Amino acid sequence: MTESLATPIDSPPDDASSAKTHGGSSRQVSDRKAVITPRHKSGRPRKQSAPRQAMVPQILNAAEWTFGTRGLKGTRLEEIAALCAIPKANILYYYGSKEELYNATLARLLDIWLKDADHWLSPQRDPLEGVEGYLRAKIAFSRTRPEGSRLFAQELLSGGQMVRDFLRHTLRAHVARHDLVFRDWQARGLMTPIDTTHFLSLLWSGTQAYADMQVQFEALLGHAPLRDSDFEAAVETFMTLLRPLFPRQA
Repeated sequence: MTESLATPIDSPPDDASSAKTHGGSSRQVSDRKAVITPRHKSGRPRKQSAPRQAMVPQILNAAEWTFGTRGLKGTRLEEIAALCAIPKANILYYYGSKEELYNATLARLLDIWLKDADHWLSPQRDPLEGVEGYLRAKIAFSRTRPEGSRLFAQELLSGGQMVRDFLRHTLRAHVARHDLVFRDWQARGLMTPIDTTHFLSLLWSGTQAYADMQVQFEALLGHAPLRDSDFEAAVETFMTLLRPLFPRQA
């Protein structure tokens, strides 16, 4: 079973997908303009040069780790530059401010999460296979990129200014699109009728808890860090609860 479309990040590595966004300002967090879009200011997708293709993922990986660990206010661009072994000016060449880099880092996370769902929760898949694959992808993300999950959680807890448009428009459309898939499964007797918005929300919160509340899990399980067997136990526990929702295979 493929675990995830995401690139593992325990500490900032050298390769991952990236998305460039424009927006933000040097004002306080509450005054930031939220823009989550991987396009050039002209509206056209940005064509990346070879140096950019190598440098941008490196910067975003370091930013994900640092923002997720220290938060926006606690992060300095000098720290991210040091992790990349590049001058701070190189970061400012690609991203005009710390807020803009923060925005781009969030955009990449959100893009990965949406793609994981589109890959697994598809009308062409067997329902139980699709749900288990998506569950494993989400658990794998929490295991390999906990700072990314915490970054998103911190943004929501601070009011979600940077992702407000994403939540109200992109995410709502994403949920509505998958609601059609779930309803088709339900109409064919392949899935027990339940509220799909709450179903997806519970999957998200349950799987991301292994990153966002990692310290609590470590205390409860009596060891740190969490082991591969802990994450596999999480998957099996989820599937024990979910299998009764899928009374027969497609």
